[in-house]
Amino acid sequence: MIRLLDLLLSCVAVLVLLPFMIPVMLGLKMTGEHHIIYLQTRVGKGGRDFKVIKFATMLKDSPNLAGGCITQKDDPRVLPLGRFLRKTKGNELPQLINIVLGQMSVVGPRPVVRGHVELYSEEVRAAVLSVTPGLTGIGSVVFRDEEGILDRCGRDRKQFHDTVIAPYKGDLEVWFTKHRTVRTWLVLVALTAWAVIRPSSKAYRRVFRDLPVPAGELDRHLRGL
Repeated sequence: MIRLLDLLLSCVAVLVLLPFMIPVMLGLKMTGEHHIIYLQTRVGKGGRDFKVIKFATMLKDSPNLAGGCITQKDDPRVLPLGRFLRKTKGNELPQLINIVLGQMSVVGPRPVVRGHVELYSEEVRAAVLSVTPGLTGIGSVVFRDEEGILDRCGRDRKQFHDTVIAPYKGDLEVWFTKHRTVRTWLVLVALTAWAVIRPSSKAYRRVFRDLPVPAGELDRHLRGL
């Protein structure tokens, strides 16, 4: 049933969003490094690698430049049009193709690079890799402003990500694997749409009252305190 919903929503989304994506593709072609699509290896279901498809928002060699896989505030690697796309999450739209191909679902754990998968414990890793990764999910909704949290953390961004954010993301994804139903799928799609309109919304806290509790410091950041 979820696979059918994935196909229906992704195909409809491609048709509806095509008028937006065509100008974006033209803009990317005429600016920056003139590349439209960026392919990055991510880890999918069963631990198998696949190429996630994104609009090119950063310099091609960004992973090998200062900052690595973690984007900074006013990151010089981000292209002019890329700032808008990253803020609105429009850079993720080409992943609708990954969904049609069966490599991703509309809802699921966000596919991450292998180095980030290895930050999870064996138990968390097994749970996360047991399901198809998603375009959105509980981790994406909760960490809608992850870059802002990293900007405000007051310490080394990579260290904060690896030791504070990544473990809690893992807990959230394990929660999702235990609550992976059509209802959860529909609610997370709705929460994602609402988060685009109201990025500061904490509606997920009211809808999912049994989510894992974040550590005190992270909880304050997620509440915007």
